[in-house]
Amino acid sequence: MDSRSVEEPSCSVHREKLKLFCLEDKQPVCLVCRDSQKHDNHTFRPISEAVSSYKEELKTTLKSLQIKITQGVKMREEFEKTVQHIKSQADHTEHQIKQQFEKLHQFLRDEEEATITALREEEEQKKQMMEEKLEEINRHISALSHSIKDMEEMMKASDVCFLKEFPVSMERVQISSQPDPQTPSGALIDVPRYLGNLPFRVWKKMQDIVQNTPVILDPNTANPRLVLSDDLTSVKDSLLNSQPLPDNPERFDYYSCVLGSEGFNSGTYCWDVEVNESLCWSVGVTTASNQRKGRDFFNTDVWSVWYGLCEPSGFPVEQDLERVRVNLDCDRGTVSFSDPVTNTHLHTFTTTFTDTVLPFFCSIYHLRILPYSYGTFEQDLERVRVDLDCDRGTVSFSDPVTNTHLHTFTTTFTDTVLQFFWCEWFAHLSILPFDSQ
Repeated sequence: MDSRSVEEPSCSVHREKLKLFCLEDKQPVCLVCRDSQKHDNHTFRPISEAVSSYKEELKTTLKSLQIKITQGVKMREEFEKTVQHIKSQADHTEHQIKQQFEKLHQFLRDEEEATITALREEEEQKKQMMEEKLEEINRHISALSHSIKDMEEMMKASDVCFLKEFPVSMERVQISSQPDPQTPSGALIDVPRYLGNLPFRVWKKMQDIVQNTPVILDPNTANPRLVLSDDLTSVKDSLLNSQPLPDNPERFDYYSCVLGSEGFNSGTYCWDVEVNESLCWSVGVTTASNQRKGRDFFNTDVWSVWYGLCEPSGFPVEQDLERVRVNLDCDRGTVSFSDPVTNTHLHTFTTTFTDTVLPFFCSIYHLRILPYSYGTFEQDLERVRVDLDCDRGTVSFSDPVTNTHLHTFTTTFTDTVLQFFWCEWFAHLSILPFDSQ
């Protein structure tokens, strides 16, 4: 049906055509309604004018809704990409987990094989030794048998022959009557050598291949240009290509930064960063709530040292370093930076932390967080560093020259603790100062 043939509605009160629109009541009215008391002091517009105005308003609303639909579609695509990325992350992480455990399994298999091989080698040695002893006892028994046979024959001889043969026979008997071969000492398998503290000994060997890195990078915070190593301990900028990663709130989108995966609220922490392959870098700590989107990150709540950056922030380092050590004391509110190779202090920030702080790393080139290595304290050292944390109950020892962890004791201190030093005669110990510059 033609919409133009539909009869226009009329005023339900006066049966007149609706020619006006009351702006206050938001209703079409007739001319009689306009003059009625009900619409005193109301403002009216012609129907066509009101329709035109409201259609423009509706168009604006429609446009806004269409924009929202477009944005919703884009957001849906982002969510779908995020779902795919989650699947990719899980698959890749599972692959890495299997690889890491396979290394451990292979190490255990190698240790098992080496231990069993050593056992079988000892078995062969001991069996060879006993076979030689068996040959010896067989020869001994054979000699005795011959002596007995000779003596029995001699007993059957005539008296004169017996007396003539007796001295020679007795000499033979004395020769064949040497002490019997004895079971040799150490003939049995040294079972404790293989089974004694076997899990512990294997665990100690495993420490030589296991590394503990004090800071692990969080890939969900890394700028898409950054490429992280599989073990999440090193980072470099791809320079040209950005990876197709979700634009999640935690991720940097302007600066080539990445954060550590663990935040700190109390206690002391230390980590070393290898920076010698980077021409421009910045390392330090920042608050968990600091803005990661856009260019405001370095404007507040960043405590760092930097080298060669185009947009410097923090304390500048003039010399080209190999490593940078970061010492964080949340309780005292200090962040100290030093060069562990030359034991040179670089700078210390003092503040009051009111938020969780995270390690951060910014670089165009390669940066690597150095691991602690666990091993026995057998080497001749130049220096020993002692890190005492009374609140956490830990005393850690390390070699600051090689950045090698030696040992950590964990306890609960219930009394005041004091430093102590002990050395043999003719030895010299010296407590080294920190460079105050």
